[in-house]
Amino acid sequence: MPLVRVDLMEGKDDAWLQGIGDVIHAAIEDVLKAPKDDRFQVFTRHPRGELSIDRTYMGIERSDDCILIQVTISQGRSVETKQAFYRAVADGLHERLGMRTQDVFINLVEVVKENWSFGDGIAQYA
Repeated sequence: MPLVRVDLMEGKDDAWLQGIGDVIHAAIEDVLKAPKDDRFQVFTRHPRGELSIDRTYMGIERSDDCILIQVTISQGRSVETKQAFYRAVADGLHERLGMRTQDVFINLVEVVKENWSFGDGIAQYA
């Protein structure tokens, strides 16, 4: 059920994006408890000037390698589960790709289950 969107500055190759996607999906499976084959991800590389990221908002120092991750999920997860997801993604990206955890910005968007159609014009969860 999650739909993942990742925005980042241009310059990273496809293997880098695959690594990001793998880490995010592993956290989705392990922490958010989504099914193994429920992987829908969109990556967008932006030229300089088309991605505006505040370098110091909330006292966090961000670099050009900062990525924006937005995950649309069904409602119902606890704050603790969401926090565990944020930590799993940030730590996983650091471990696998050497990313600074400060450069991992995550936004969860919760929707009701009837807002999903996986094909055939049907709201499968309704």
